[in-house]
Amino acid sequence: MKSLTKSIRTKFAAEDAQVQLSLPVAGVLRDVQSAFYGLCINAGKAVLGAMMEAERTALCGPKGVPDSQRTAYRGGHTRTSVVLGGRRIAIHRPRAHALPAQELPLPTFQWATQCDPLNAATLSAIAAGISTRRYRTTLDPLPDTEVQSSVSRSAVSRRFVALSAEQLSQWLSRRIEVELPAIMIDGIYFQDRVVLLALGFDSQGGKHVLGLWEGSTEKTAVVRALLSNLIERGLNAEAPRLWIIDGGKAIRRAILEVFGASALIQRCQEHKRRNVIEHLPEELHTSVGRAMKDAWESKDALLARRQLERLANSLTKSHPGAAASLREGLQETLTLIALGIDGALYRTLRTTNPIENLNARVAHHTRNVKRWRDGQMVLRWIAAALNQARRGFRAVRGHRNMRQLTSALAKTSASTANEKLEVA
Repeated sequence: MKSLTKSIRTKFAAEDAQVQLSLPVAGVLRDVQSAFYGLCINAGKAVLGAMMEAERTALCGPKGVPDSQRTAYRGGHTRTSVVLGGRRIAIHRPRAHALPAQELPLPTFQWATQCDPLNAATLSAIAAGISTRRYRTTLDPLPDTEVQSSVSRSAVSRRFVALSAEQLSQWLSRRIEVELPAIMIDGIYFQDRVVLLALGFDSQGGKHVLGLWEGSTEKTAVVRALLSNLIERGLNAEAPRLWIIDGGKAIRRAILEVFGASALIQRCQEHKRRNVIEHLPEELHTSVGRAMKDAWESKDALLARRQLERLANSLTKSHPGAAASLREGLQETLTLIALGIDGALYRTLRTTNPIENLNARVAHHTRNVKRWRDGQMVLRWIAAALNQARRGFRAVRGHRNMRQLTSALAKTSASTANEKLEVA
């Protein structure tokens, strides 16, 4: 007691008090923390054992008391394990039998062996960037007397493969049962593979990851396969819908081939701005970008188109590549304006930023993968990333105006939207 007291030096000053702990005391505190965690584990195992023994007594009657009506009998104990803190720990489970030699379940044990906490810990650790090799090091240390399992690299890897495969199956098979007035499509690249991702927005502004499709490039056939899969799973192909894309010609062609006049295309204005200024010298980037932004902030689609065409005409002679890039798909950058959408919802849907932010979260989730063995592995990892990401989904900015978009889509079509953009 004296040595511990001496190691604590307390200095009282006129204005404040300082308490200094020497290194031996810090070590004692770490030992206390470890001992406390071990105490919690031992107490938990004792409570679990007492609950299982109570259930066995309810089945078999009090121990040592003869009962001619007995239908169940004690069968000693067996070594098994339960889930705790992201691993399995060994316990001794009491056994009960019914004639003829039928093992009787104990509800408490069945609850304690559920894999949901173990699975959740595995997915959360990998989502946080923990490799399967380092998973064990993230867990609180057990007392030396405890035996743990399901924490090795191979065990964690097998568990993640099984969980991500199940999630992928759910993503690719679940029905689409909500109305989706707007959908974004974009591709995520993994070495020589591209995975197309579709993100839908319902009439309340909620986000829904609709599907994945793997291919070698963003070819029309690959996009068409994704769209066909969405239709098979319940997407209404006849409903008028806004499709927000980055400007890929294959994606645009496939959407129009599959959905025809019911599809209205909104080209990402940010991608268009980047494409144009890439053809210009750096001293023109700011002025041309500002001119394009001013046009897109107009609430009159016809006026916006005239402004952009004047800008393209001014660039034709000195920078024909930039002028051609601006004219290509120009009217599809104005679809939302033609529909009368403005405010926060317009700022949300005028670019593909929502789906690109989701793609960035997928890239962060998969950053520890050094080698992609096959396309199925790519899809599994993406499904796991999306499952984590969707928990943080919020309604899009301007979601209160989604009904306005739905109404505008119902009153128009691709042809009438184009008519609004025609120069008088």
